[in-house]
Amino acid sequence: MEAYNFTDIEQRWKKHWKDRRVFSCDLAKTAKKYYTLVMFPYPSGDFLHAGHGRNYIIGDAVFRYFRALGHNVLNPMGFDAFGLPAENTAIHKGIHPEDWTLKNIERMKGQFYDWGMGYDWDKEVVSCLPDYYRWTQWIFLKLYEKGLAYRKKAYVNWCPSCLTVLANEQVIEGHCERCDSEVIQKELEQWFLKITAYAERLLADIARLGNWPERVKTMQKNWIGQSEGAAVNFQVESRSEIITVFTTRPDTLFGATYMVLAPEHPMVPELVKGTPKEAEVRTFVEDVKKQSALDRTGENAEKLGLDTGAKAVNPVNGKAIPIYIANYVLMDYGTGAIMAVPAHDTRDFDFAQKYKIHIVQVIDPDDEVKRAWKASGHVFDPQEEAYTDDGKLINSGFLDGLKVEVAKTKMTEWLTEKKLGKGAVTYRLRDWLISRQRYWGAPIPMIHCGKCGWVPVPEKDLPVKLPHDVEFKPTGESPLKAVPSFVRAACPKCGGEARRETDTMDTFVDSSWYFLRYVSAKDSKQAFDPQTANQWLPVDQYIGGVEHAILHLLYSRFITKVLKDLGLISFDEPFRRLFTQGMITKGGVKMSKSKGNSVQPDELIQKYGSDTFRLYTLFIGPPERDAEWDDRAVEGAFRFLNRVWRLFQELLERPDFNAGGAPQAATERDKEVRRKTHQTIQKVTQDMDGGFKFNTAISAMMELINLLYDYKADPAARTPILREAVESLVKLLGPFTPHVASEIWSRLGKGELLDAGWPKHDPALMRSEVVEIAVQVNGKVRTRVSVPVGLEETAIRELARTDERVSKAVTGEIVKLVWVKDKLANFIVKGG
Repeated sequence: MEAYNFTDIEQRWKKHWKDRRVFSCDLAKTAKKYYTLVMFPYPSGDFLHAGHGRNYIIGDAVFRYFRALGHNVLNPMGFDAFGLPAENTAIHKGIHPEDWTLKNIERMKGQFYDWGMGYDWDKEVVSCLPDYYRWTQWIFLKLYEKGLAYRKKAYVNWCPSCLTVLANEQVIEGHCERCDSEVIQKELEQWFLKITAYAERLLADIARLGNWPERVKTMQKNWIGQSEGAAVNFQVESRSEIITVFTTRPDTLFGATYMVLAPEHPMVPELVKGTPKEAEVRTFVEDVKKQSALDRTGENAEKLGLDTGAKAVNPVNGKAIPIYIANYVLMDYGTGAIMAVPAHDTRDFDFAQKYKIHIVQVIDPDDEVKRAWKASGHVFDPQEEAYTDDGKLINSGFLDGLKVEVAKTKMTEWLTEKKLGKGAVTYRLRDWLISRQRYWGAPIPMIHCGKCGWVPVPEKDLPVKLPHDVEFKPTGESPLKAVPSFVRAACPKCGGEARRETDTMDTFVDSSWYFLRYVSAKDSKQAFDPQTANQWLPVDQYIGGVEHAILHLLYSRFITKVLKDLGLISFDEPFRRLFTQGMITKGGVKMSKSKGNSVQPDELIQKYGSDTFRLYTLFIGPPERDAEWDDRAVEGAFRFLNRVWRLFQELLERPDFNAGGAPQAATERDKEVRRKTHQTIQKVTQDMDGGFKFNTAISAMMELINLLYDYKADPAARTPILREAVESLVKLLGPFTPHVASEIWSRLGKGELLDAGWPKHDPALMRSEVVEIAVQVNGKVRTRVSVPVGLEETAIRELARTDERVSKAVTGEIVKLVWVKDKLANFIVKGG
């Protein structure tokens, strides 16, 4: 039979949904509310490929499922429209970033329409429009008022290709996450958000994220990176300055034989000023600045150091130890200074060996370790290798004989008592660097006055708008600096001449709060209405890629906690549940336009229809895992839809199909079909509730279709049972293939499928009515079998012929079958 083309059906339903605003959510109705949200896209490219589609199709299936369950579902969509990718692409194509971005947004909205996405477009947000970034700027001002936004000179990650600063989270193994260029260090005045003030809460509250993937929670824990130890004060020899180091191993303090400062440490110039080492140190520092973070700290990176000639006094034994500067110590981690214990740290040992620095062993290996060494013939020499495992303290005065963990506590107590240090907790997390020397971002709402310093733009003057007429030049400075009408400003405090900040904000600031704006998308008086936000948030179900585990998700958690502390909202976590989908690959690599392996959904939809595209995307594999795209397998999804359609058409031709009647089962075959129908309802429901197992849900529906085709061919098939099965199947298909399902539902004489409810399984119908029968041969029990109630004799005789267990027991010629108390079948067998 010729395949059916669903294009006309799909277009009709898309228009129906749009014209009737079927997906619009009334936020005033909160009794059974549900907020489902898909991470909004970057419109830096001119189309979404099939790999992108997985995220949005999963989200739409979730929306339609909860709508069918009877929830008032908010399912909005917007665009994360600022950022480097859009600006770089626009410049490359010779078009203004705003024009390019807005054009792409319209193209993507058209694609969402083609895919049948059920978005509430009344609540659309676009982060590059002034009515949105006005409130991004307002949030910045609130952070500034609270002391959480500040400006300082710092060494920052600089991408020489993108010509802008990158946050630590945007540097992947020493390279720019956007263009893969090697990142270098550059000293600039930058704006930061003090996320470190929330490090402890961000870490502790991960325990409350029970419905987040463990992988994401682990990634956040590791990025925040809590370390417990001690802050130790070393006095510079013959000087008054104190250098504080943080160490997780205060127990090894007696073994500290040198100290290392980051080349950027502010004390370095003072230590060598006027000494013979001054020029050499200055040259070394400049050379290190040219190295990327990966060059300095990578596993195979060469460790370069220089003795400054200065010494520090070890507080526990009064010994003077040399102060080095080295490339492997970074200023933005810890205090920018470390105490080095080469006997018990591999990195310190390698450095000490290279620069011939004294090594003192302070931990004696456990007896078990010594026995293992002896058995293997290993001879330990602390001058030849570092020992990094557990043991007891030696050469450590009052710590001698103590186990490591006990010694840590004892030393910390001693330092505290002597006022030479104290217990401390540090975090790997650094403050969020948000300054970008680019045009396409929200302007930072600050003004610099020669008299008053940095002054915030008054709220009444927001938004600080981006000028459209800007010349883009590869200078490494913001193009806004070359726009006098933008730069010139009056100081809000004294009214004098001042200049506007020309850096723009990292686009992750825009996306750190957008989920709040959806509930007040058109509100011109406030970023969001607190009452509505408190009613609808946190987001009930958030869906997006795991690549955002650290950046977007961590920043969103931070901003939410700040807004809670400001009294603007009553919750401090933005997302109740998180689902991270795997990526789509083709040819074994991530689908990407730049790699030339992207699949254009428009072509698929033209050939097969959008429901086929949706169905295959959901069927491709477990949604949380990566999956390989197979063009040929798309045809299989299309064939399945055609089977559903043909079954319905053939059943519709039955004169009694619309006659009604209860689905009563008269035969075991009838019962089997009803049982399978209700088992399928249960299976699909469980798969949707238990982690969005779309692929196995679709498999269950395919099995039901196969059974219905077989049953339909039986002249004794009962139409009410077929109709029950079809109606249930159509409802189940609604989230997956909404156009075809809606069409069938309509032709069944029903209303809007989206509001038709979700089918419920009947546990009583799912039980297989069977009885266990003992099988005897000439009075001796040989096996036991389960057979349908009411068909015992027929089933037993058939099993005697076909079932291996019974046929092996019943050998010889059957004379007769004698039933004993209905639960025992005795075959009288000649020669058995």
